[in-house]
Amino acid sequence: MKALQGFGGRAVLEIVVAHEGNAYRAVYTVRFRDTVYVLHAFQKKSKKGITTPPRDVELIRQRLAEAERDCRERQN
Repeated sequence: MKALQGFGGRAVLEIVVAHEGNAYRAVYTVRFRDTVYVLHAFQKKSKKGITTPPRDVELIRQRLAEAERDCRERQN
């Protein structure tokens, strides 16, 4: 488990697991009280470095915004 870069600290975390020569990632946030949101889970297919592909980063950003809205609605 480690912080996903580009999301300001340890609010968005990722788990990276290798299995049979493939790399899998799960990204989640613990930013909200009493709730964990899984933002994205995927197989990393690129063989070039460990960087998360831009398409996946954008999807994570969108889902984090949705999680923030959901959390606000639950508080009301």
